[in-house]
Amino acid sequence: MSQLEFERPILELEAKINELRNVESGSEINITEEISRMQSKADKLLIQAYTKLTADQKVQVARHQDRPHFFDYIRHLIEDYTPLAGDRNFAEDNALQGGLGRFRGQSCVIMGHEKGSDTNSRIKHNFGMARPEGYRKAQRLFKMAEQFNLPVITLVDTAGAYPGKGAEERGQSEAIAKSIESCLRTKTPIVSVVIGEGGSGGAIAIAVADKIFMLEHAIYSVISPEGCASILWRSADYAKEAATALKLTAQDLYDLKLIDGIIDEPVGGAHRKKKETIASVGNYIEEALQGLDSTDGDELVLQRRKKFLAAGRNL
Repeated sequence: MSQLEFERPILELEAKINELRNVESGSEINITEEISRMQSKADKLLIQAYTKLTADQKVQVARHQDRPHFFDYIRHLIEDYTPLAGDRNFAEDNALQGGLGRFRGQSCVIMGHEKGSDTNSRIKHNFGMARPEGYRKAQRLFKMAEQFNLPVITLVDTAGAYPGKGAEERGQSEAIAKSIESCLRTKTPIVSVVIGEGGSGGAIAIAVADKIFMLEHAIYSVISPEGCASILWRSADYAKEAATALKLTAQDLYDLKLIDGIIDEPVGGAHRKKKETIASVGNYIEEALQGLDSTDGDELVLQRRKKFLAAGRNL
């Protein structure tokens, strides 16, 4: 597990516990009590650390490379997943994945950002930063969902849309805008969950949903703290101050009425207990879809538009 700076004392203690557990069973030293004492101390430190995370620390947790990614959710929540590739215009984008499957017995369209889990896969998936063809693929999937009357599940985890020259030349901003428009026009239920980072237009392009949830330590913002600090303070060294000012935590966004709920993570974050986190996300999605199931398509579109037009008006 990669280290977060504020977790260092906990990880060091856990490493010592693992060393003691590997001591041969025939040893004359009774280590059971010592392991129990050290484990209790580690658990206490973990609870203390995660009950008072700063905005900057939540950014670190949201970016943790061991958090469950899109394909982890697919493996545990979606049966008979069939990936659908390409935008039928230019190319396939590996950062934004999507396809058809069955979520707890219900057919659905699911899409989301995949960051990758090791060096090779991160390069393949462009660290979760989609190019225009990714968002044009999303538009195609939204249309397909409406055509076959399927609910849409989106999982958001991106630092933002890819800002490279090629992406801009192929119409990145237009692709994001059209994807947002597709969200607003789709006459089937859309449920979105921010599972890690929700960065800028790259995130909202697939997150204009009937129900929007965030994991407890996820973040959602118009710009990264580093980018904000570079603009306002002319230095990325002020990223901590920017993280606080941006109000990017799930708790901030819930208070601002920009999301519909916060999904609790296990103590120590989603990267410590992936399966438990994925199951909790699945429960929230299932409940949300059941609540939207009986709503007429035209009414869904009307309510969705009203929801986003009202954002920020009643603070």
